[in-house]
Amino acid sequence: MSSPKPSTIRVGRRYRANRLEGPYDAIVIGSGIGGLTAAACLSKMGKKVVVFEQHYTAGGFTHSYDRNGYEWDVGVHYIGDMGADHTLGKRLFDYITDGQLHWAPMDDHYDRIFLGGRHVDLVAGPDNFKAELNKEFPGEEAAIDTYLDYLRTVSKAMPGLVLGKVLPDIASGPLRKLVNKAAPDYLNKPTREVLESLTDNQELIAVLTGQWGDNGLPPAESSFIIHALIARHYLYGGYYPIGGASEMAKTIIPVVQESGGEVFTYADVKEILIEKDKAVGVRMADGAEVRAPLVISNAGVFNTFGPLLPDSAKEKPYYLDKLQTVQRSMASNCLYIGLKDTAENLQLPKTNYWIYPGADYEKHLADFMADPANTDIPLTYISFPSAKDPSFAERYPGRATIEIVAPGPYEWYADWADKPWGKRGEEYEAEKEAYAQRLLAKLYEKFPHLEGKVDYYELSTPLSTDYFCRYTKGEIYGLNHTPDRFEQDWLKPKTRIPGLYLTGQDVMTCGVVGAMIGGLLTTIAVSGFKGLPLAKKMFVG
Repeated sequence: MSSPKPSTIRVGRRYRANRLEGPYDAIVIGSGIGGLTAAACLSKMGKKVVVFEQHYTAGGFTHSYDRNGYEWDVGVHYIGDMGADHTLGKRLFDYITDGQLHWAPMDDHYDRIFLGGRHVDLVAGPDNFKAELNKEFPGEEAAIDTYLDYLRTVSKAMPGLVLGKVLPDIASGPLRKLVNKAAPDYLNKPTREVLESLTDNQELIAVLTGQWGDNGLPPAESSFIIHALIARHYLYGGYYPIGGASEMAKTIIPVVQESGGEVFTYADVKEILIEKDKAVGVRMADGAEVRAPLVISNAGVFNTFGPLLPDSAKEKPYYLDKLQTVQRSMASNCLYIGLKDTAENLQLPKTNYWIYPGADYEKHLADFMADPANTDIPLTYISFPSAKDPSFAERYPGRATIEIVAPGPYEWYADWADKPWGKRGEEYEAEKEAYAQRLLAKLYEKFPHLEGKVDYYELSTPLSTDYFCRYTKGEIYGLNHTPDRFEQDWLKPKTRIPGLYLTGQDVMTCGVVGAMIGGLLTTIAVSGFKGLPLAKKMFVG
């Protein structure tokens, strides 16, 4: 079996020690959207920032790759809130790309939730959303109204939580008390508990939580905060970047370069340099030491306080202890499919399909984890990027793509973890093939006319996630969004090590916009009073 060819989509500049043009004002470890956002915001303040990415292309989970004449995105399946210029997400994207990133709306019916044989659509716009649910669940109008009120209330409580992440400790204590006073008591309760206080209709609860794959935790385990943020984020519909996911890094990098900065790929950071208890730079895999007064890690808390922080750092035991209070999020398999025809001819929808065996998400998940081979897949998400991106047909004439995401625990593949990418052997490939066939069966069940049309497919596993994005257990959302996670006051940009800051999805929440807000918060935390105009511009407008 021949090894797959690496992708030709390369964004960023290949690292060589002699290409460094220091001194730099800041170093960012990792070019995920949180790191790129922090780098671009600092660049706009006149700072010279260098971003180091170990992968061959920049963007983290927002990168794209191509193979066999097809292109797929690895994580940007859809983004909410891009239809109006006044939303925080849209304002932030416009700011860090100088308005160069453009968006295409999906279908008004942006998510279709299948519960066994029944399906219910989530429809764009609060009124349409409500009307559709009222039609599907007569007699539940009061619960649906209250639910939408709850989403609004959580949204109003967020600025206080966000502010608590960037204020100095002396001020964030009293603020936390104020926030807790103003916040509703359901804010950080488990999602299922909150919804069961509104209705006992389990199918309605299942539809309202039908996007749980967007944070990786079933409703009994997730905090209502993350549920409400995601549900509200898509309330006005889903959007897709025109030109594909790699346009994100492509349009942000020039902004980083405007102040003399650069985004390097193949740039593997091995260690954060600590001198006199301060972060003073990083050591690269080639031994080069790059120094800067600010080190911003977008590598996630497990990487930052694990392998990257030297054992001699005096705060290391404190952080290793803190890592016991959070868990890694779910790992997944993704099937990337190529078809030799256009999305239009194949009638591929601009709607995401969420396929569940039934309404009892927790039970289906537990049964599957106990006996994966003989149990129905508990969550199958199908996305049609070539239908969502209006530029796809001109970039790849006569071609279309589909992506299917489903749970895939790291443990299934752990035996092959020490083997190199593309050379993990026949047994590994056979495991992948068996799961790929199950996912294709899910696709053909909903789209029988696609059978016989698939030209190419390949399955990624948690080992791929680790290889390309350095999430050791294949976790795609950083940390689990449990109520407990939102009580951890150490998850914020400023660390206890002077000069070392965190950014990305572990700071605030997962998702492209969640990680971007992490990047914005890091910029504000690093800049102190100088960051106030930016904070006002983004949060207030």
